[in-house]
Order: sequence, then C-alpha cells, then structure tokens
Amino acid sequence: MERNAKITATGMYAPDRVVPNSYFNELLGEDVDTWLRENLTIRERRWCTEGESTADLVERCARPMLERAGWQPADLDLIVVSTDTPEFVSPSTASVVQHRLEATGAGTFDLNTACAGFVTALDLGAKYIQADPQYRRVMVIGAYAMSRFLDVHDKKTANLFADGAGGVLLEATEEERGWRASRLHTEGQYNEWMGIYAGGTRTPVTPEVMAAGGHRLQFVRKFPKEINPTTWARMVREVVSDTGHEVDDVAMAFFTQININSIRETMADLELPWERTHCVMDRYAYTGSACIPMCLAEADAAGRLKPGDLVVFMGSGGGLAFACTAFTW
Repeated sequence: MERNAKITATGMYAPDRVVPNSYFNELLGEDVDTWLRENLTIRERRWCTEGESTADLVERCARPMLERAGWQPADLDLIVVSTDTPEFVSPSTASVVQHRLEATGAGTFDLNTACAGFVTALDLGAKYIQADPQYRRVMVIGAYAMSRFLDVHDKKTANLFADGAGGVLLEATEEERGWRASRLHTEGQYNEWMGIYAGGTRTPVTPEVMAAGGHRLQFVRKFPKEINPTTWARMVREVVSDTGHEVDDVAMAFFTQININSIRETMADLELPWERTHCVMDRYAYTGSACIPMCLAEADAAGRLKPGDLVVFMGSGGGLAFACTAFTW
C-alpha cells in the first residue's frame, strides 16, 4: 500500500459568549430575527469574549482533540492554521499555538484562502504526509474571529458572521482509507467584492482609515447568487469522479455555511438526500474557515460517520476561492 493520510480525530470550539438574534433587534431597532431564522435558519451565534483571540480559539480546539487521539503535543510534526483573522499580521498564528501547546517538534504555518482555507489546508496537510516520511502527524485547524472586524451597525455583515474553530488530526497510514482526491479553483476577478481591505501593504491602517471603517469587513458588491451552488456541484462531481466513485456513493458532504439555501440547492442538484449533510449555522451562524470542521466534528461526535464512508468537503470564500477534497473515513 502507498502511504496516505487519514483523519484520526476531529474537534471544535465555540466561544462562551452567545449573541442571539434579539441583540440585533434591539441594536438596530427592527426585526432582524424573523428574516434570519426564516431565510438562513440562524437563531444565534458565538462571539469572542473580552480578550479572546484567534490563537485562543485554536488552542481550545486543539487540546481536547489531542486528548481524544491519545497524542501529546510533542507528537505533532506540523501545525497548519487556516484563518483570515490572524493573531497578528506577522508572525503566524500557528507559531503562537505551537508555543502554547509546547509542540516542540512541530513546524508551523498559516494559510489564508479566506473561507475555503480549511479544505485547502486539509488537502495540503494530507499531501505533506504523502510526500515526506518525516511528517506522520499533522494538525489542521480552521479558525475565525470575525467579530473583531465587524461594524455591529452594518446589518449586511454583523448578524451573519461569528467566531469559532474546528479541526482534524491527520496521521500517516497504509490502510485503504484517508485522502482520495481534491481540486482547487479561483475566480480572482471577485477579489475586491468582499473582504477586509486595510491592514496590508496596499492600505495601511491610519487614523483616517480607522475613522472611515476601512479596517472592518466590507461587502462591496453582491455576488451572483448562483456562483456557489453551481461551482460547488461541479467541483463535487469532479472530485468524486477522480476517486472512481459515483456521486450517490457520497455518504456525507460538508459545505461552507454561508447560506443554507445554497447548500439545499447543491444537494438537490447532486441528487443527494438532505440526511447526507450536516449544518451548524442555525446555532453558530457563519464561522468562515471554521464552519466545515465544526460540522464534521458534530457529525463525528453524533456517530454519523462509519469506516469506509466516502466524505466530501466543499469550501468557498472571498477571492473567490474554492476547494474540494474527498476522504475515505
């Protein structure tokens, strides 16, 4: 058997601060709750508590996940953190986490493909294990602390975005399981349509930029509503075909939790029953690069996955970046 990477453990963490829809009703002076529940299923979300940051989210996801696997931090060979809300512009969030965990044998780096980041990092972590025998145990965590970048009075963003972390532990294996196929795709012409556009070299943060709200998340233009479901369905078909399977063989499919209707449309297009996906946005709203591993961790904890299942992860995010990968459980 060729060396492969399998998912050994899953995990998630959400901050203790619960922000119900009623918070926005009171803040904005209008009924936001009804629209959020009826159109997106969102009832509440979690935001970081005072002083809580992205590295905290990652650490609080990592420690119990390591315990469940029976691993020590020193067992890790690589830590990859997927986030577009990093602890610092530089150095990496992963280096902060490595120090806190005392994972002294682990290399580190952050990866930013916005909300497609976890699936991209999952694919990359698996390929490190496949390509180089010195990497046997890799931790991949997607983390999101977007509440730090929200204008709470902007109802286009503030009531949708939230905070959390989710991840997996990858381990080298010669079993007939693990990574099967993946594809990446980008529609770069949309790079200025949604994002945080201050804080980098193009627009440094100045008092004037701060006063104008340039350091906050902005929806600049509305994306074509069909782009996610159309691209998701196409990429899932391509990746599943690359594994030698049919779409109906997919036991579970996990999608970016940006819009419940996009997930419904994609599942219908793929002719997969709704029971073969899992959603968390009703309780956690949109947690960016954390949302797919949060879905996975919940499904895993509920016993919804069994050995031999074909599992597909389909992520998308600003850029626009898309990532899809398939694993045998």
